[in-house]
Amino acid sequence: MAKSDELVTYITERIVRYIETPRDVRRSQKRAREPWMNKWFGMLPLALKMWIKSARRRRRERH
Repeated sequence: MAKSDELVTYITERIVRYIETPRDVRRSQKRAREPWMNKWFGMLPLALKMWIKSARRRRRERH
């Protein structure tokens, strides 16, 4: 029972903290965050996207 009480208290504190922070502060924090793709996979998604784009461009030029 104690663990569920702790969980409810933790979630309540997080919600209250979220509600009490001004909207402008939350938006600026959200903008400052790096995209999750870069955070989890680094430059790999960007490199893959560039490679696919150039391959499509080359294929289009041939036909």
